[in-house]
Amino acid sequence: MMKKSANNPTLLGTVQDVNGTSVSVTLNNNQLSGLAFVDGQGYRIGQVGSFVRIPIGYIDLFGIVSQVGASAVPENIVDKDPYGYRWLKVQLIGEGYRRGKFQRGISQYPTIDDEVHLVSEADLANIYGEQNKQNHMVRVGHIAGSESIDALIDINKLITRHSAIVGTTGSGKSTTVAGLLNALSDNKRFPSARIIVLDIHGEYGKALQDRANIYKVNPDINNPNEKPLHIPYWAMSFDELTTITLGHIDDKDKGFILEKITELKRKSIDNARLTTPDSYSGITDQNLTVDSPIPFSITRLWLYLHRLINSTHTVPGTGQFFHGITENYDASKSTEALSINATTGKPFQIGNSDLITPPSYEPQKDKQIYLSGMNLNIRRPLDSLASKLRDPRFDFLFKPGEWQPDVEGEVKSDLSELMKSWIGSDKPITILDLSGIPTSIMNSIIGILLRILYDGLFWARNLSQGGKERPLLLVMEEAHSYLNDNFEGLASPIVQRIVKEGRKYGIGAMIVSQRPSEINSTILSQCGTFFALRLSNHADRSHITGAISDNLEGLTNMLPILRTGEAIILGEAVKLPMRTMIEAPPKDKRPDSQDPIVCDELIPELSMSLGGWNIQMEPKPNYKEFMLVWRKQNPKI
Repeated sequence: MMKKSANNPTLLGTVQDVNGTSVSVTLNNNQLSGLAFVDGQGYRIGQVGSFVRIPIGYIDLFGIVSQVGASAVPENIVDKDPYGYRWLKVQLIGEGYRRGKFQRGISQYPTIDDEVHLVSEADLANIYGEQNKQNHMVRVGHIAGSESIDALIDINKLITRHSAIVGTTGSGKSTTVAGLLNALSDNKRFPSARIIVLDIHGEYGKALQDRANIYKVNPDINNPNEKPLHIPYWAMSFDELTTITLGHIDDKDKGFILEKITELKRKSIDNARLTTPDSYSGITDQNLTVDSPIPFSITRLWLYLHRLINSTHTVPGTGQFFHGITENYDASKSTEALSINATTGKPFQIGNSDLITPPSYEPQKDKQIYLSGMNLNIRRPLDSLASKLRDPRFDFLFKPGEWQPDVEGEVKSDLSELMKSWIGSDKPITILDLSGIPTSIMNSIIGILLRILYDGLFWARNLSQGGKERPLLLVMEEAHSYLNDNFEGLASPIVQRIVKEGRKYGIGAMIVSQRPSEINSTILSQCGTFFALRLSNHADRSHITGAISDNLEGLTNMLPILRTGEAIILGEAVKLPMRTMIEAPPKDKRPDSQDPIVCDELIPELSMSLGGWNIQMEPKPNYKEFMLVWRKQNPKI
């Protein structure tokens, strides 16, 4: 049955069964050992994950060996198999012409007795060598087992079709991300690269400091690359703002507050037009909404609502406050001002919006006192908002530096300057270090950041600053902690929108996680490319197998045995699935996520390690430093 190529050293066997993209192959009986020699180089026959080639006319079909031996025997002939257990199961992945051009997908299927050949290194070099000539291909390492063949990825597909980097702790995931970002931010090849990294634990500042601006809540004043992270509250949507400030409130109360915020934004526009007429050109009452990113004073809003809810008066059903202050009286401009009670002549405090000081109302013994007639159930949410406005942990939101509005809604810098610093600076990477953000609002803050970026690029899609002209890559570290279906928050809905629609507006997502099974299935299924490092958990492997477009279960079964730094790259950014050794950056440019040394392999006298159980500790460790960095919420003295 193998007369045509019986002496061809690359011949493995023939096709005996075709079921969709799955092909069952019987091995050549003339093959006496599991080793074949082609051009003087030895190849192991029947290796799971190896490539095979099926010539059909002028094209070659390419596939990956997924099963070998008894498990590869078709079910309908398992009891009467004339070939014994000399079977291979192959998953078809694409086709190529003899001149080397390869494409994913197949235009025709093999038939019975079609020959199956192993793919030699020369064949792989022919396929991958053709990619070396293409400007949009980036080297990330080399093919495992063949250092002479570069592992190349298509950055067009990597960014616009989204990607995921998954691997258990210690598999080399963070180093892989750093290596990828170094390749993608090469200033000579990509002078207009634009990448934002959501760094949950502050790992990437050191690794990428030469090509990144770093924004964090508590920046190191001695590091010129670190700058304060500001997220102006007035850039949030109404739902985002109420979630952060007031929590869950009734729709009726929301409607009232919505109207007041819209009114404050309208006043801000009117005030700004007196000094800078062009600052809000084209904004009218018809297109102004509560979600428009217009500055307004949240402390002014708080003081107004506080007076409205807590004020007292002597005549029920009127708007007259007990102290002679009407509802429309604006005390928000006052400092520690005192006013005279018209009834008793005694002083009282009218409140201070800058210091978050509530008004104090002096009781009146001779008259009956009534509470405010406003039917708003927001007394406790207002107290919670006041606490957050005073809490320094929330200053990055409510006191955002040059973007903090005064009581009239005027700011020193507009949102355009903030967006320019994030996605329009001279450095290709922006690291948003979120390690200093309170855990209770981390999920919401990530969602707010991503929504602000998405909306900005969506509306600017036809401008040179938009994503169509200059695409943006969003790298989301530790994604399982905020894209989990079990957690409530703002992050998951906006990321689902990004992975579904972002491609059209030049927004790409890179999901990085050690627990892919905990990530929302919709998000993971939209990732076109996977960098799968070592994964031991069966649920995580199953999640990846179900998410990838290729039917390569046999290949993903190899994930538990991958070496550190080794990945199987699957999907649209590669022409062939690749088992790859990722090229790690130099040691001084790796993320701050390396395993601590418990016991150095060298004897203490020769060790250069600064720590470990077998290294003598410093004579008098200073635990005052220990407490200092803890209290400062900054690991640097």
